[in-house]
Amino acid sequence: MFGRKKNVAEAQVDSGSSDYNNGPNVDPLAEVPKSRWERIWPAMACGSGLFSDGYINNVIGSVSTCLETLYGDAYTKSSAQKNITAITFAGTVLGQLVFGYLSDKWSRSNSLLLSTIILIIFAALGAGSYGGGTLSGMFAALTAYRFLVGIGIGGEYPAGSVACSEATGELKSGTRNRWFILFTNVMIDWGFVVGAFVPYLLIVICTDKHVRAAWRIMLGLGVVPPLLLLYLRLKLKEPEEFKRESMKHVRIPYGLVLRYYGFRLAIVSAIWFIYDFSTYSFGLYSSTILANIYGANPSLALTFGWNTVINLFYIPGAMLGSIFSDKVGPKYALAIGVTLQAIVGFGMAGGYDHLARPGNVGGFAVVYGLFLSLGEFGPGDNIGLVASKTCATGVRGQYYAIAAAIGKIGAFVGTYVFKYIEKAGGSGTNSVKYPFYVSSSLCILSACLVMLLPHIGQDTITTEDIKFREYLESKGWDTNQLGLMKGESIENRVEREAVNEGKNEKL
Repeated sequence: MFGRKKNVAEAQVDSGSSDYNNGPNVDPLAEVPKSRWERIWPAMACGSGLFSDGYINNVIGSVSTCLETLYGDAYTKSSAQKNITAITFAGTVLGQLVFGYLSDKWSRSNSLLLSTIILIIFAALGAGSYGGGTLSGMFAALTAYRFLVGIGIGGEYPAGSVACSEATGELKSGTRNRWFILFTNVMIDWGFVVGAFVPYLLIVICTDKHVRAAWRIMLGLGVVPPLLLLYLRLKLKEPEEFKRESMKHVRIPYGLVLRYYGFRLAIVSAIWFIYDFSTYSFGLYSSTILANIYGANPSLALTFGWNTVINLFYIPGAMLGSIFSDKVGPKYALAIGVTLQAIVGFGMAGGYDHLARPGNVGGFAVVYGLFLSLGEFGPGDNIGLVASKTCATGVRGQYYAIAAAIGKIGAFVGTYVFKYIEKAGGSGTNSVKYPFYVSSSLCILSACLVMLLPHIGQDTITTEDIKFREYLESKGWDTNQLGLMKGESIENRVEREAVNEGKNEKL
């Protein structure tokens, strides 16, 4: 599969577009002489770090359950319970914004390496939280480390996803979306599954008598995924598209960028905000299913085991959605996915009184699993693609970072707003139905918003750079500055490119 290939263009730029250097209908990335493996491993190295996001974010729920079991009111009646589970959101938002800028103005590869090191250090420190030997000190230390590990997670979004989207531009046309999804969203989902399964396994091994050891091991294993990626990221070079189109050594014309991309960024950010905002209510049905299965006083092993089953529902939709996105494009895959999810959501809300009965828990679980799969099939798989492919390379990291950060803020806001929506439903089943009616309605809104975005094809990264160049030139901005190296002038660059072309002709 990853054997050598001929040094010929294997993909054409979208019909009607032209490359700024090589003439019409030529994909400059496909001309770069590389084997299949040389093309695919950078995409894997860039995107797969998001596995850590899934694992670290999901495992903290099980850790919190362990702390509640161990320390009771000392944990649940303090601010620690809320801070430990929520503080990572704040760190992630900060990390997204900081690394979005760094990935554009410093380096894609170095930003990824830095985020990897942050993940390794603070995942390890979190596992060893001590805080001077007092309970409050330990909770404070764990909270601080969770915030800092969140910064590392945040860095994976703009640096990793953006570099992954650029790296997939060098892969075979017709497969680029699926590779991006497999190395990003599918990795997050598997991180969630493993983040649910590891606590189950550890509780079975350690038993309820050694919960203190179990929760520390749960956190400590978060070091393993970034460690496995560290070697690949040390070898990682800048994506070819970034070398050609970056603005790292010139002043970014933010005024022109906002005029060209402001509306588009607002739409992408709104879609991401709605998706993450609504996700909170989706978990309400999970609680109902599990309550019907557990009965009174469930063991930790039973709780963590069924949590693993619920998380497995994400995988089929994510895997199938990766193929579907190549068939119809991210824009339409997202719209179709959220529309189908809304239909199932309205049906579940309407039939909740029947589905929520203990005797119907099996059918409820299947329908709920379909609902979760559709969430990954549509927005889960494609929101990152939409964010990373609707902007030019020079500002892609910051564009993606803003959209992703607003999405995370949406999740944070949702945890508070949906409490009031539940209260509006009263004390009966409407308290669960109302949030789901709202969420399903927002799915329809997302489907409408995504239709305002431009078409996203296999070669959109290349064609978007061409269109943005043309816009900058129309406003009098010298596009010869794009791709300049440090300390290099436009004249030096012309000489360097002439030398490189001569070398390529000899090869």
